[in-house]
Amino acid sequence: MRKLTLFFCLLHFCSSLCNAQELTPRAYWPAPKGTMIGVLGYKYSFGDVLTDPTLPLIGLDSRIHVGFLGYLQTFNLFNRTTNLIIELPYTWATTTGIILSPLGEIPGKRVISGIADIGITFSINLIGAPSMDLKGFQELRNNPHQILGASLKILVPTGAYEEDKLINVGSNRWAFKPELGYMIPLEKKWLLELGFGMWIFGDNDEFLGQTRKQDPIFATQLHLVKRFKPGFWAAFDANFYWGGRSNLLDEDLQRNSKIGVTIVYPFAGRHALKGGFSMGLVTETGENFNSLIVSYQVFLN
Repeated sequence: MRKLTLFFCLLHFCSSLCNAQELTPRAYWPAPKGTMIGVLGYKYSFGDVLTDPTLPLIGLDSRIHVGFLGYLQTFNLFNRTTNLIIELPYTWATTTGIILSPLGEIPGKRVISGIADIGITFSINLIGAPSMDLKGFQELRNNPHQILGASLKILVPTGAYEEDKLINVGSNRWAFKPELGYMIPLEKKWLLELGFGMWIFGDNDEFLGQTRKQDPIFATQLHLVKRFKPGFWAAFDANFYWGGRSNLLDEDLQRNSKIGVTIVYPFAGRHALKGGFSMGLVTETGENFNSLIVSYQVFLN
């Protein structure tokens, strides 16, 4: 029973699954070594949004559905709490918009479906969260302290892609996001979380007969988290991201911000439901859309 109770505190880990522009509260909160969590979820985004938000389109009206499976494993590396997360998404979407091209603005519509790019995230707590057993985790939960963590997320180009189409399920390029996260307890039930990272993109050598290169996108996050009881928590989320200009157009520089809320509620011992909603706050270039995400999470050991 004690093990199941402690599980309630772990259910933040898969918050990042398929979460556009990275509103991910509690990404670095630690867990006992050997923890395994499975996730089944669904995300719906609508408005001025794309499966690849860095594409050169304007005037968008999209309906994007993403179903996903996720798995998390916690282990000991150099006596630090370490996590491995694997994300397996499937996307189906309809998009209408205007293509920005050297020939001018071209209206278009695209309906797509298929397996999207697989995500792999490796994270480690650098300061404040050594690898721990259940007793150590209980002590940290009762007396939280500052934690510094680092992560690397990799998007593997496994998604469906047609080189003669502008909009695709997959991106046909590797992408990497290194990030630092810092957690500050304000009091026993409140946490302030800060994050800074950047997306680094590989080249797409089959982009409409050209090679598409793209500058990094820098991203900051802020989360204010309220813990109600073990496993039951809610967060106010905000971010700002900028960059991403490509070699093909000058109009695709992004300087945008989003806000959202996240809530996780445990039930029946080793299960939990997670819900989240986000919307655009500041939109200087595209990406003015809303997203709703729900997921079911289960403790596997």
